[in-house]
Amino acid sequence: MTDILKVSGLNKKFGGVTVAQDIDFALTPGSMHCLIGPNGAGKSTFFRLVLGEHVPDSGTIEFRGEDITRLRSFQRIRRGISVKFQVPGIFKALSVRQNLEVAFQHHLHGHNLEATTKRVLEFASLEREVETPAGALSHGQQQWLEIGMAIGVEPKLLLLDEPTAGMSPDETRKTGEMLHDLNGRGITILAVEHDMAFVEQIATRVTVLHFGRIFAEGTISEIIEHPGVQEIYLGVADE
Repeated sequence: MTDILKVSGLNKKFGGVTVAQDIDFALTPGSMHCLIGPNGAGKSTFFRLVLGEHVPDSGTIEFRGEDITRLRSFQRIRRGISVKFQVPGIFKALSVRQNLEVAFQHHLHGHNLEATTKRVLEFASLEREVETPAGALSHGQQQWLEIGMAIGVEPKLLLLDEPTAGMSPDETRKTGEMLHDLNGRGITILAVEHDMAFVEQIATRVTVLHFGRIFAEGTISEIIEHPGVQEIYLGVADE
């Protein structure tokens, strides 16, 4: 099976500081994969390299068998990559409906736009808030709205940067259920996350970054039991 995303020998420095070093990473189609690691490990930088916001100093990025290393972000999005960053990028003064229409307008028109907007409203449980200004939504609802904005164009790969940051336990659990739903529809998911309970809820595989390198990779149980991961990230209890 061809990897949906394949990163080979990726390196990046900013001002002489290495933020990505010799990263080899592969993502299986249909998986839900989580990236974890301490602050400053390079997780968000890796995301921005995949999305095309940063250009690597060396190495390659392939998406669905195509080399996209030098493509711009909008070109990658057109090929089927979508993203939701940690801070909601919604238009707070616009209604929920208008936010979705703005997100979809370059991809969908007429009946397709209307039908997709309706479907996403139902998915994100925002039917009753359709005319509500996005800024008046709860924090969790704002996050769900932006996930809806990201998936309306039916991406093959969805990148999520800390999708549950600031959420209540109930909102976090519901978000996990939403992602399982998306995954069941054929969307591959790669998420940066700190909440290990959430990682356990969704991840089929976990990669640990540390100082811009891949430190460990495996199932959630293998990562939790990994002594090095416990030391650098999960914390080791005093004996």
